Amino acid sequence: MNPRKYETHERDFLPQRAAELMCWLCQEAVEARGVAHIAISGAPLLRGLLRQLALPRWQECIPWAHTHIWWTDERCVPPDHPESNYGMAYTLLLQHLPVVISHRIRGEESPWEAAQLYEQELAEIFDLTEGGWPRFDLILLGMGEDGHTAGLYPNTPAPAMRERLTTVGLAPTPPHTRITLTLPVLNHAAHVIFLVAGASQGPALFDIFFQDGGEPPLPAAMVQPYHGKLLWLLDREAQVASGLAIMP
Repeated sequence: MNPRKYETHERDFLPQRAAELMCWLCQEAVEARGVAHIAISGAPLLRGLLRQLALPRWQECIPWAHTHIWWTDERCVPPDHPESNYGMAYTLLLQHLPVVISHRIRGEESPWEAAQLYEQELAEIFDLTEGGWPRFDLILLGMGEDGHTAGLYPNTPAPAMRERLTTVGLAPTPPHTRITLTLPVLNHAAHVIFLVAGASQGPALFDIFFQDGGEPPLPAAMVQPYHGKLLWLLDREAQVASGLAIMP
């Protein structure tokens, strides 16, 4: 059996479960070190989480004044563009928070310049030495039907990047160019949580849980934290369609 851990919930409960875990992990990080670092993606299912986090309950629970918000990826568009991940997060969450410490990817710049600027900011805030990697307390990811995650798409060069913190990804749908964290950054996190819902996700989940990610491995299958914990939050449709429902 594949050792990946997963939980199954009703689809509407997934954002609440993710918010509970995020609250606990941020509190734990702030108590231990005085600061928490989280990274979120632009996956559609994450929108429900952002709406959840804007509620008074989570504004009081999560230590926002000590929590740095980062993005796993961004489309190469300005922040006020309808396709901007930052813009979505601002509308649904950031503008409702009493305090915001955020580090957006500058999608309005040229792709490689934006990637370099984001890498420099990561190195500065995490106080990295040469060759060092940031360690996020929590990274929240979605997964596409093709098995992509963040800006890492199958059959493109981005998943193979190992030397940098950021790179430029190429998506099959417009806007095609994306800035993304690299796999080593994702895999240096203390906790990674995937939110996945819908029967259409079944084939990719089957490859990940039963076929060791497929051949070649899907980008989402390659997210396996080196010294951290990985959790998949699935709805029942995704669990049944993937075959996980028959597992004990």
